[in-house]
Amino acid sequence: MRIRGISLALVCVLAPFAADAHPGGLDAAGCHNNRKTGNYHCHRGSGGRGPAPSSRPQRALAGETYYPDCAVARAAGAAALRRGDPGYRAGLDRDNYGRACEYSR
Repeated sequence: MRIRGISLALVCVLAPFAADAHPGGLDAAGCHNNRKTGNYHCHRGSGGRGPAPSSRPQRALAGETYYPDCAVARAAGAAALRRGDPGYRAGLDRDNYGRACEYSR
């Protein structure tokens, strides 16, 4: 009987955390990029849409191309990026297989 009570207490305490739609990863405006589609959308209805990502690649130091996210890389026609390609970075390679921004099938 005591184990049942402890189990019930744990479920009541931990259940609200399991109901979150996103475990995190939202920017200051409450927005993020959808991993599957690359679309930028918001979850917090604070009256505005937050800053939209740039639609073109940015230049990093030393003349290298920098893509802030895969949606921008795809829009520039650069996806899928391979390790060593201009614009490739580990932050875009979710599975660490050496290909970033690959299309999922």
